[in-house]
Amino acid sequence: MKKLIALTAALGLGASALYAGGPVVVEDIVVEEAAPSSSGWVLPLIVAVIGIAILTSKDDSQGQTW
Repeated sequence: MKKLIALTAALGLGASALYAGGPVVVEDIVVEEAAPSSSGWVLPLIVAVIGIAILTSKDDSQGQTW
């Protein structure tokens, strides 16, 4: 009788562990790439304007005349 009770208890514990956690749902994640920005020309334009301003500026602090 004790063996039957022990077997029933073991099967009951094993069966409850079988259903623990519920169903597993796996969803596919779709990552969309962002469209390229149309403002990609702004930074090179700013760098070009600053570079031209530096190259064309006169530096009279040294006292030299060209």
